[in-house]
Amino acid sequence: MKIILIKPNIGRREHSLYVDNASMEPLQLGILAALTPDDIDVVMYDDRLEPIPYNEPADLVAITVETFTARRSYEIADGYRRHGVKVLMGGMHVKLLPDEVREHADSIMIGDAEDKWAEMTDDLRAGNLKEVYECAPVCIPQKGVITRRDIYKGKKYMPISLLQFSRGCRYSCKYCASSVYFERRHFTRDIDEVVAEIRSQKRKLLFFVDDNIVGDKERAKELFRALIPLKIYWVSQGSLDMLDDDELMRLMVKSGCLGLVIGFESIKPESLDYMHKGVNKRFADDHYAEAVEKLRHYGLQTWAAFTIGHDTDTLESIEATYRFARKNKFTFAAYNILMPYPGTELYEQLESEGRLLYDGKWWLHEQYRFNYTAFIPKNMTPDELTEAGFECRRRFNSAGSIIYRMLEPRTNLRNPVRFFTYIVYNPVFKKEVFEKQGMTFGCKEKDDKEHEDEGYVYTSCDRQEERR
Repeated sequence: MKIILIKPNIGRREHSLYVDNASMEPLQLGILAALTPDDIDVVMYDDRLEPIPYNEPADLVAITVETFTARRSYEIADGYRRHGVKVLMGGMHVKLLPDEVREHADSIMIGDAEDKWAEMTDDLRAGNLKEVYECAPVCIPQKGVITRRDIYKGKKYMPISLLQFSRGCRYSCKYCASSVYFERRHFTRDIDEVVAEIRSQKRKLLFFVDDNIVGDKERAKELFRALIPLKIYWVSQGSLDMLDDDELMRLMVKSGCLGLVIGFESIKPESLDYMHKGVNKRFADDHYAEAVEKLRHYGLQTWAAFTIGHDTDTLESIEATYRFARKNKFTFAAYNILMPYPGTELYEQLESEGRLLYDGKWWLHEQYRFNYTAFIPKNMTPDELTEAGFECRRRFNSAGSIIYRMLEPRTNLRNPVRFFTYIVYNPVFKKEVFEKQGMTFGCKEKDDKEHEDEGYVYTSCDRQEERR
């Protein structure tokens, strides 16, 4: 028996297929491989890096679906089903829109797979795959499960190992799909199992993919103490309120933390109110001066994440956000156009106000492009917001900005490791600014070519079925 695991791509550029040269290992598929019984063969294909082999025999294809990859996921699923292979789909988008996903799958899994994966494989053996597997919340993630990393071998991933300590976040930002998925709860792994997983692989540079690694500060302290003897370097995501706990910060640095993705989101207190980002309010009162100083004190390289396009935003405030990040010489910065994810409070608000574009389903619409605005902003046009976001990314990642920001002595020049991190990854992100902007979702042309190579001939009936 054989299961194929698929990591879909977002899509393609206007005149060429997009290959992601900065891909990281798909952790969720490594976990699914580890959950699979040993007598079932497991292979993984990453659509970002390689062709999808529709003619390869398999008993099941399992596809992880994010909102940004939904259209491409459906193309892949439909392709396998035309070949008579059963398809199971899971991931965040499945929980947000299960009925939509079911149109393209024989079975869906709602929630984290640890709860139902064994049941699903038993059903697969018996030829009785259920249409829906609804998983209970996993209170202790990856209990007894060490990620299978052999499925990544031979693929050109960045030299950093992904793992997780926690899942979810207790905050309720109105635009956040993760808060909807985890229902504003936060769960942590057994620390000894995290340590065992780190020891099971060879790399010393790790990325904890947690939404908020300091969501439970006392548990985070326990983790950091356990990491100290391992002599590793790591990055993750964390909230600004970590800066209120000096012991936490000292342990974090001592355990090998290089830096964190931090959701500043906005420099405007009224915008933070609008998005329910109350955790940032106190820090924004002084324009984040105290927060930035503490981050520099601890030598943490910061990936500052901002969302732009809130009802309180103007083109002038977006420009000020760009200047703020450059002035503070952040190692990296993201200027994310506000996205109305289905199921979120933001989506429901914009839908009720008639402000959604692309028929309310930007993730499926043929005319939507990556990093475009999917709604009608209050204080600017959609095109103006799209252009403002692109200009922030372009200017922040320009050669002059990279050199200017590099000259921050307490973070980017603090030691050779931090300097190397800065000088290697900034050009990567600079390249991505242009490669991903305006990408089309889906890769139908790629599938057509692969099907032709495999000897499958499309008919007019196939095209009519796809249109339906």
